[in-house]
Amino acid sequence: MALRSAQGDGPISSRWDGGAEKADFNNKKKKKVAEIYQALNSDPIDVAALRRMAISEGGLLTDEIRRKVWPRLLNVNTSDPPPLLGMPDEQREGLQEELIDIILLVLERNPQLHYYQGYHDIVVTFLLVVGEKLTTSLVEKLSTHHLRDFMEPTMDNTRHILNYLMPIIDQVNPELHDFMQSAEVGTIFALSWLITWFGHVLSDFRHVVRLYDFFLACHPLMPIYFAAVIVLYREQEVLDCDCDMASVHHLLSQIPQDLPYETLISRAGDLFVQFPPSELAREAAAQQEATRTAASTFKDFELVSAQQRPDMVLRQRFRELLRPEERTKDVLTKPRTNRFVKLAVMGLTVALGAAALAVVKSALEWAPKFQLQLFP
Repeated sequence: MALRSAQGDGPISSRWDGGAEKADFNNKKKKKVAEIYQALNSDPIDVAALRRMAISEGGLLTDEIRRKVWPRLLNVNTSDPPPLLGMPDEQREGLQEELIDIILLVLERNPQLHYYQGYHDIVVTFLLVVGEKLTTSLVEKLSTHHLRDFMEPTMDNTRHILNYLMPIIDQVNPELHDFMQSAEVGTIFALSWLITWFGHVLSDFRHVVRLYDFFLACHPLMPIYFAAVIVLYREQEVLDCDCDMASVHHLLSQIPQDLPYETLISRAGDLFVQFPPSELAREAAAQQEATRTAASTFKDFELVSAQQRPDMVLRQRFRELLRPEERTKDVLTKPRTNRFVKLAVMGLTVALGAAALAVVKSALEWAPKFQLQLFP
């Protein structure tokens, strides 16, 4: 029989083990914080070390650290932020939140970019972590690089990225791949995962920012590898489904909130090393060709594509705001009392070892060029 403490609140051995585990965790956390600040204080800043810290277990740990490290991962000069819109207060109240200001500014400064549904989920995550001024700089860099393919006039590049999903699954678990192919489930269940970096589908904000640590430190295709490991993790649930599109789609479109995130992050890094995008590109292209006819009759992508252009409304609103005499309200003007509800809905929705080094190396090879010409 286990001995109990004088307070009677549990076995002594269990409390001792728990205390030791907590002390070990705190020691690891302190060590990691020290290593992060050492990298930040290096001259020049050790960005490679910061990437390793962002990828490894626990990520960047706190929002205070993220405010310092995220700009470094994106190579953003925080001493030279883009100018603010300079709107009168009453006009800012018409837009009613910093979120719209940031989206307007990024689109106005980058007319080649197009707003897509889900973009605000990414912007609001940065806004809640780093604040308005820094968010504008980070989101603009992210939009012209990591997210650029999602902000094209059509969804062709987005569809191409989604087509990496099944080849990754096939490499690891052919049985699961074949079952999903037989069910004709496609990949649209993962669309919101990909284009919001999972910010729209995860309810715990801690998990969202942990994934942002990981994605910011890695190759821009890492989110599709993470999507693949979620599907692979749920293998048995999928195989227990009826083998039809409706059943499998319904299951996969609902992400469990208690996923083992650190394990999955580690696994995604491993898969990226084992099956890099360059090796999967041919299969992804073949996947796109194989689904082209189906896509022309299956209207989901066409419907989504038709909804990708509210940027035109945003740009028009921006021009109106620059003309004080035209302060008409439109669909973007909402009562200011809705602001916190909207933000709440949008925002709250294992060390890797050798694999981490390889992932970081890939990111470093890509990052200085910042050329996302991945899809010829």
